[in-house]
Formats: sequence, structure tokens, C-alpha cells
Amino acid sequence: MQITFVSNYINHHQLPFCRAMCQMGGDVDFHFVQTMPMEEKRVNMGWAVDEKALDFLVLYYEDRERAEKLILDSDVVLFGWTEGEISHLEEKRLSSGRLSFRVSERIYREGQWKFISPKGLINKYHEHFVYRNKPVYLLCTGAYVASDFELIKSYPGKKLKWGYFPDVECASKVKEITEEDSIKILWAGRLINLKHPEYALELARSLKAKGINFNLDIIGDGPMKKELEDKVTALGLTDCVTLLGGKKPAEVHEAMAGADIFLFTSNYLEGWGAVVNEAMQCGCAVVASLEAGAVPFLIEDGVNGLTYKDGDLEEFKKKVADLAADKAKVTRLGRAAQETINNKWNAKNAASELIRFCKEYYENGNPSPSLEGPMSIARVIKAPGFSRTLKEKNHLE
Repeated sequence: MQITFVSNYINHHQLPFCRAMCQMGGDVDFHFVQTMPMEEKRVNMGWAVDEKALDFLVLYYEDRERAEKLILDSDVVLFGWTEGEISHLEEKRLSSGRLSFRVSERIYREGQWKFISPKGLINKYHEHFVYRNKPVYLLCTGAYVASDFELIKSYPGKKLKWGYFPDVECASKVKEITEEDSIKILWAGRLINLKHPEYALELARSLKAKGINFNLDIIGDGPMKKELEDKVTALGLTDCVTLLGGKKPAEVHEAMAGADIFLFTSNYLEGWGAVVNEAMQCGCAVVASLEAGAVPFLIEDGVNGLTYKDGDLEEFKKKVADLAADKAKVTRLGRAAQETINNKWNAKNAASELIRFCKEYYENGNPSPSLEGPMSIARVIKAPGFSRTLKEKNHLE
């Protein structure tokens, strides 16, 4: 079975899944078609991979004939982010009646009221609705994706859970925390408004006032850096908060492996949030905003992490403070988080379930969704709306 993944470029978030597909063996022949070179901004952020070392990678802009053949003739094709001249090939493939998948984050992140735009509806009709009766499935990279596509009546009964998946092999052992240990807290991401790094500083001020023994590291760079540096000084947090600047993915992973609690404070403009599954894999007890797409898929509150609703800063601070005061719970949640990734939300399981689904399609035309995790049914969940400030909207990245 020949399976091809088509997207703008391969990066460190997609690499584990692609490698897992190549390691499935048997009759699986996997390729990734990259349609454009990676932007310099992403390269500088450490997103680039060694393209020459990836024998499954086909560059559309260097080997167009081979890439087009893979897109049109493969048994299965997954389309991620595509635009420009590749669009006509995508349309041809999706109209062909051959098994295909759309991999998508939210299309109405800034507010579902946007779906009523006449121009937008026409575009969505041609992009999605016309394939509703074709063997084209939607892989929902985020818990609120199904809700967006339900509005435009697309992919009926064909919306499945998906995401970004880490390697299980990278998992580190969750360490015990003694009562004498200082709690190690980590926040990592771009320092921009939609990710709310300032929540971490408000938390630090609250924890310090409560006399909790902790250290907070913040990894990332961005337009809010100077504001945060000034706030650390102004709030008297220089003894317990360290801004480490931007780090490469491997360095972030190392920091996660050494942390006890990971903070994820993004709002509804965050489509997925790959740091959540990465931190869970490292055995962190994650405290996360429910507004980001990965969180409802990955975290069950109180079981393998903690969640808070509607960007509620006070609920966030209380949950972290209560957790930091219960070190046994930190360890328990961290272990459960790691088990979630090791047993379910990892690259190997995603690859295995995708291949199973595709083989069932070709065997009987009626593939079964998984019972849970990747390739299970993506239920329609009420999506967070365009609710707070235009300032947040303007920092969408």
C-alpha cells in the first residue's frame, strides 16, 4: 500500500509520525511530498530537519514529475497545509474517488461567526463541501476542528481525531519528588499574547506569596520578552524566575525532562499546541488551558493532568498552587500523562491505526474508527469563541 503525505514542508513536529510510517514494514510504502522550502523564520527557530537524510522525502519543486505521480496514483494521500500551484493536483486527487484525507486545524479559530461570510462560504464549498460524498476523511488536529466543519456540513460521519505525535522511545522516567525538593515549573513557547506567558509570572507571584518552594523557567523569544523581563524585576521574582530565551527543540525537550510541572496557557487562537504532548511524554504534570485544541484530546482533568476553562487566571493559579503543595499528586499525574502518550497518543500508534483504517477501507469499504486516540471519532465540541480582546486576535500566528 502506497501512502503519501503532502504538505508545505516537513518539520520536527511531523517527523516522528513519518518515521513511524516508514518503520511499519510489510507492504507499506510511505512518502512525504514537500511543496515549498521552509521559511527562514522557522529555520531560525530550529524547525528545520536534515532533508538529505530522509529517503522518504520528495521535494515537489525539485522532482515535480515524481511528486505528481505520488499525489495522483498513491493508494492513500494525506493533505496537510497546501496552497498555490499544488492546489489543482489536490483537487484532482480528492475528486478521483480514491481514498484521501484532509489534515486540518481549526478554520474558524477567531470566531465561528465568520462562517456566515458569503465569500468564505463559497470558498469552503469548493474546498470541502464538494467532497462530502467522496472517500475523503477529515483528520481533526484539535478538539474543536469538528465543530468548525460541522457548521459547513462537510465530511459527515468522516471526522476523526488526529494531532502531532512524539516518539515513544524518547520518554524519560518520571522521578520521585521528595518533600525537600523545590518544585521545578516550566513554561515554553513564543512570547506572544495568544500564549499568555504573563500568566506564568502572575502564578509565580502568587506561589511566592504563599511560601511555596519553587523555581520557574520560561523558554521562548518574541515581542513580549522585554515586557516580561521588566515584570520579573518589578514583581521581585528574580530569585525564583529565569527567562532562558529561545531554545532548539532538543533543548526544550531536555528542559521538560527535568521539570515537574509544565504550564500551558494559550488561548483559543492556539490550534493544537505540540508542547502539551511533548511535556506529557516527559512525565510532567501539565496544567493547561482547555481553549487550545490539543488539551481536550489529551488531558482528562485530575487523571493525567489539570485543565482550566475560559482563560480563567484565578482558576489557573489555584490549580497550580494546590498541585505544587501536593508532590505525590505531581508524580502521579506525571506518570499518568506519560502513559497516555506511551500507550495511545504517539507516532507509532497513530501510524498503526491509520494503516489499519486504510486496509479495512480497501478490504470492505467500511473502515472502523479506533475506539480511542488517533483515528477515533472526533465528536463535535462547542468551540471557544472570539471572546476577549482584539489585541489577542491581532497576535494570531
